[in-house]
Amino acid sequence: MRVGLLGFGTVGSHFYELVRGRQDVQVKTVLSRRPRTGVDARVTANVQDILQDPEIGIVVEVMGGLHPAYEYVCAAMRAGKHVVTANKLLMCDKYGELVSLAASCGVCLRCTAAVGGGIPWLTSLAGAAQVDTLTAVEGILNGTTNYILSAMTRRGIGFSEALQEAQALGYAEADPAADVDGLDARRKLSLSADMAFGVILREEEVPCLGIGHITQGDIAAARDRGQVYKLVASAARREGRVSAYVCPALFAASTPEANLEGTGNLITLYGERLGRQSFLGAGAGGWPTGANVLRDCLAVNGGCESFYASAMVPQAVDNTAAEGKWLFRVNGAYTTKRESVAEAFSDYARCLKEDPCAFMAQMR
Repeated sequence: MRVGLLGFGTVGSHFYELVRGRQDVQVKTVLSRRPRTGVDARVTANVQDILQDPEIGIVVEVMGGLHPAYEYVCAAMRAGKHVVTANKLLMCDKYGELVSLAASCGVCLRCTAAVGGGIPWLTSLAGAAQVDTLTAVEGILNGTTNYILSAMTRRGIGFSEALQEAQALGYAEADPAADVDGLDARRKLSLSADMAFGVILREEEVPCLGIGHITQGDIAAARDRGQVYKLVASAARREGRVSAYVCPALFAASTPEANLEGTGNLITLYGERLGRQSFLGAGAGGWPTGANVLRDCLAVNGGCESFYASAMVPQAVDNTAAEGKWLFRVNGAYTTKRESVAEAFSDYARCLKEDPCAFMAQMR
């Protein structure tokens, strides 16, 4: 199978190296705005060179962003080409539309690398959903925030210093908002919940609290209680309702989540009969993510189904019945309360009016 590669950044270049020398999958053309040295494939700045090439059967999109990736992916499917993407923003924002377009065009659409980096999470999730009724998905889905919180916990440094370190190492962007505000984790959660429950959630309906207000004082107080902070994304289905939210959570220091270091991800599904199944691995990086892109290409080459899930029912997020225990810090004082997710986020909004640096976390 010949591949047209859209983008040659970190993921694209590592995918190219993984494919180099293979006979079953070959990159024929690379879309790049500038010339690329050491690339045997044709390099072009015109996407039509890929879309109009009858020899190219798979278009791999690793450009990132919503536009022009969306237009290119749609055009590729309408041209009868299978699509593999690592673009979580694209898949989350255009989920139903892209899946429907793939089905109408009779092509495959795969996005395993969009959630979990190198973990085969979405394929495992789809497989579990085929044999059992899934009740929840949750986990540590963002490697950047996990690195920051790990550094604050293990080495006692502050948030700003940990963030600067993550940026210097290439884990965080110059504008880190998508990571530290929890938006990246929310997109991955929305996509995971869509596939697990056969629904389409509106990302903006999922309440989201990042890690920007966690202080070294919070970290130290948690350590004294034998607890560790992690940013967790969680979605569950109960009696036809789907709850979903992203926020910091406190775990006992002995748990697997508390001991997840660096940029790792730990994602868990819960089934009525399967129980709990967890997946641990690299959540980012060129080689792990590129490997998942290649897995998708091989799956397409092997005749896989067009998508992971067939059901796509629009579903409103309802956090009124999902309950938990919550920790609030307002004006330096900690309080705890047991209430629903909806009530907790509403209380936190009121806390912010009293204290702009107020903080909230779920106590696991």
